[in-house]
Amino acid sequence: MSFELLKMVGDAQKKKAVIDVRSGDTVRVSQKIKEGDKFRIQVFEGTVIRVDRKASHTERIVVRKVTSGVGVEKSFLMHSPLVEKVEIVRRGKVRRNNLRYLRDRSGKSARLSQKDFDRHAVNELPAEEEAPVAEAAEAAAEATEVPAEEKAEA
Repeated sequence: MSFELLKMVGDAQKKKAVIDVRSGDTVRVSQKIKEGDKFRIQVFEGTVIRVDRKASHTERIVVRKVTSGVGVEKSFLMHSPLVEKVEIVRRGKVRRNNLRYLRDRSGKSARLSQKDFDRHAVNELPAEEEAPVAEAAEAAAEATEVPAEEKAEA
């Protein structure tokens, strides 16, 4: 019972569609930052070094960039309402999911070879589909309702 309830609550928190991000991709993540009573958008661009829990509502990516000679890593929950947009800038050719080895490298040895891809097709979200379950539930509710005229006759 509790597992079903947790799954239902988790699925309610999911975004309708997210972009398929893989390890080795260079991404540009737009995140909402709250300062006082205002929100602004901050962009973080770097290489995805890890993708966790791909099909879950807790899907997470770890993005790394080097700024002024210092490596900075940030973790983003893909279904978080604070993550405004994720855009793939380039695809890297890698053979593993966890690219921890990039932390020890700098300069040319930290580069990943590029893979050809269609940037516009990858960054488009899939067409939003209405939930067929909700439609079926509405149809069932309408079918079980008894019109007022029949109630009066009975």
